[in-house]
Amino acid sequence: MQVKIGVSNRHVHLTKEDFYKLFGKENITIKNKLTQQSEFSSNSVVTIKTDKSTLDNVRVLGPFREYTQVEISKTDSYKLGINPPVRDSGDLIDSEKVTIIGPNGQISKKCCIIATRHIHINHWDRVRYDFLNEKNIKVRIGNEKSIILENVKVKETDNGILELHIDTDDANASLVKTGDMAEIITN
Repeated sequence: MQVKIGVSNRHVHLTKEDFYKLFGKENITIKNKLTQQSEFSSNSVVTIKTDKSTLDNVRVLGPFREYTQVEISKTDSYKLGINPPVRDSGDLIDSEKVTIIGPNGQISKKCCIIATRHIHINHWDRVRYDFLNEKNIKVRIGNEKSIILENVKVKETDNGILELHIDTDDANASLVKTGDMAEIITN
């Protein structure tokens, strides 16, 4: 079975309150819609700062969340001099502390993770493809530098659009980009 790949670059999810701390009372505006329904990249960018270094122009994604979270790659973590855990979105246990700097303010909190590889799916597709009992699956990505990704989380949401999300490190290692196809390996 084939699934479309979505490569996720470093980005930030913010609560409404944290957005206003960073950007004042301006509204969050849509730059591009993402594949998952109601998800978008905004026109807003921030700087992520640690004691060692910074990452500039990190995109804020919307809509607002119930938690603030910074998602980076392992390569980014070397530059920042931190060691964030690999976590599902929203699981901030043992996450790394970073400072998020916007044009009107800054916040420091333990909110930085490396996101787990995951496949977005809705319940109907989960039944259709017989993934009801699957929590994690294997996926083959790439051609001349193909790799098999294990422990890819199956992430069901009501309006999920079937898509594999990997970070830039996984994409670069296998020479894939957003829109390429991957193969789900059934056990």
